Amino acid sequence: MNAIRPGDDRALIERFLEMLRAEAGAAANTLAAYATDLRLASEALAGGLGSADRAALERLGTEWQPLARATVARKSAALRRFFAFLAEEGLRADDPGAALPRPAAVRPLPKILSIGDVDALFAAIAARIARVPADPLDLRLAALIELLYGSGLRATELVSLARNAVAPDRPYLILKGKGGRERLVPISDRARAAVAAWRGQVPLDCAWLFPSGKGHLSRVRLYQIVQALAGEAGIPPDRVSPHVLRHAFATHLLEGGADLRALQAMLGHADIATTEIYTHVDSRRLVEMVNARHPLGEALDDALGQAARARRVDATRGSA
Repeated sequence: MNAIRPGDDRALIERFLEMLRAEAGAAANTLAAYATDLRLASEALAGGLGSADRAALERLGTEWQPLARATVARKSAALRRFFAFLAEEGLRADDPGAALPRPAAVRPLPKILSIGDVDALFAAIAARIARVPADPLDLRLAALIELLYGSGLRATELVSLARNAVAPDRPYLILKGKGGRERLVPISDRARAAVAAWRGQVPLDCAWLFPSGKGHLSRVRLYQIVQALAGEAGIPPDRVSPHVLRHAFATHLLEGGADLRALQAMLGHADIATTEIYTHVDSRRLVEMVNARHPLGEALDDALGQAARARRVDATRGSA
């Protein structure tokens, strides 16, 4: 058993991150978040994170109390995984991670757009494309929004698409998303037509479908483009983002009768619980309708809530 000494934190954190990178296939954003949380914890413990005992971690958890619950949960998860790694590698005889706080997770409902909102976005795009003289960037806008709403792509996945990723004769593409997981994403006829129209404006020797400078369009620029479109469509820009369009894709598919497991595969969620948030959105609308139109609205609201809680309990037991 190797003894961890104060001052070893830097090397231990780098070793842990390398494991995540090489063995777990962690994404760059995940690695950056883990690195930040671990280094801040090390600073708070005067460089003694690797050798911290339960009492030290309890004090650290107390210092986190003013922080948002989601932030505390993220920090705790990073440190628990770090200590589990140290124990597995034989660098510690114990794993003190259980002393870290476990705030109850409250998953917020995603922002959603109505089908009318989406229609307004596409109407604004159609008006732009009809302008004379035509602006090629309007074709790019159409391709971006068709892929965001029509296929539920993540912003990073969208902006980094290769020039020929969307084939005119293939109604799907294969993406490598979070954690290196591959998934098949259906592409609608509308989206393929929009991509084909835009690709004609992209130089043949360009590697990216949505080039910008020496690389591809950035996520920040995509966010700005989507918000500007929302303003043109008469929708408050703070209600619309690339991720909100991904949520709209999922919500509207589910409302149309899509299977939850199929939706999980299309969105690239590792855990079905992440996809199930969209069933809560649908239930919320159902409850609102009952409360507004049924004389027993409150009683039925309680019954629906109890049924939803029971389903979550069953699902938890089933996955245990």
